Amino acid sequence: MSEPVTPPADRAAEIAANLAEVRARIAAACARADRDPAEVRLLAVTKTFPAEDAAVLADLGVLDLAENREQEAGPKAAAVAGLRPESAVRWHMVGRLQRNKARSVIRWAAEVQSVDSTRLAEALARAVSSARESGERTGPLDVLLQASVDGDPARGGCPLDDLGGLADVVIRSSDLRLRGIMAVAPLGMEPSAAFARLASAAQRLREHYPAARELSCGMSNDLEIAIDYGSTCVRVGTALLGGRGLASP
Repeated sequence: MSEPVTPPADRAAEIAANLAEVRARIAAACARADRDPAEVRLLAVTKTFPAEDAAVLADLGVLDLAENREQEAGPKAAAVAGLRPESAVRWHMVGRLQRNKARSVIRWAAEVQSVDSTRLAEALARAVSSARESGERTGPLDVLLQASVDGDPARGGCPLDDLGGLADVVIRSSDLRLRGIMAVAPLGMEPSAAFARLASAAQRLREHYPAARELSCGMSNDLEIAIDYGSTCVRVGTALLGGRGLASP
């Protein structure tokens, strides 16, 4: 087994400082909203950044890591497993996912936050079932329904009024586990208005499916507003790793 790779000290220190600032922002936002910071999970988005940066985050205790492109995520997850074989990293898919990538993504993802159609849900369920039968996977896949706050199909996401029907499809499969909903505040819409709509949709979903308690919204620029509206998972990339990076080979 190869020795763990140690990133340059200045890069590790930079990421550590950024992480401390993000955690302080989350704590301050929770204090203003009279919430416990333990209720808000930090999901570190490592897209376009190398596996070594993801390994630094794992060293710092950030074990929920996310990617938005399956082509990048699979090799990176394998690389991080080699760099930090003892770290219990959980990988999350947060980007739009094509049905033909379902078999690939369930090999590395513990959770898919971007389920926005019945056909995608069914493809993921089939992929998980096959993987469990072959021994490639031992448990179900956690999923969040990606909601379209403004109903624009070009952005992806399930219209808010259709979330109940999509949830029914997920619940019927023993290979999927419904955890909640996710959305991105659309460009051109005030985040507070977007998150208010999403919070109402999340509450309606919980009334029918009490276990679907996750509300994934808020990123580097608007996480405080999202926490005000009940976000339980903020997806942060730029504030942790910087504005640009080089994708892993």
